[in-house]
Amino acid sequence: MDRMEACRALRGDTNVHYNCAQAVLLPFADQCGLDEKAAFQLGAHFGAGMRHGSTCGAVTGALMVLGMAGKGEAESRELLRRFREKNQALDCAGLLQRAKENGEERKPHCDRMVYDAVEILQDLLGE
Repeated sequence: MDRMEACRALRGDTNVHYNCAQAVLLPFADQCGLDEKAAFQLGAHFGAGMRHGSTCGAVTGALMVLGMAGKGEAESRELLRRFREKNQALDCAGLLQRAKENGEERKPHCDRMVYDAVEILQDLLGE
């Protein structure tokens, strides 16, 4: 199973709620030197924009992966640029407001944010 398939499986799991940060971080846990439990715990409080509508959990999870993979400022700036360009915002509250205005339900919207972050990460990591 590739990383995107693993991510989709996490987002589709109805037995456990994987927030956006966890759903990005867990498929890359091996590359980060983390086991799945540690990755799950690390991302626990980064969903819903750090629980208060701030930076999207998919973005914070992706930034964690870049840091643990030894990537620097150039890669983190590129991740932020691409995500913002594709989605017009980086903050959870703003992203959710845009989704609501476009008639998009929350779960499919958040899934899309996670998949966008994983896609960008894979490119930046050369996968």
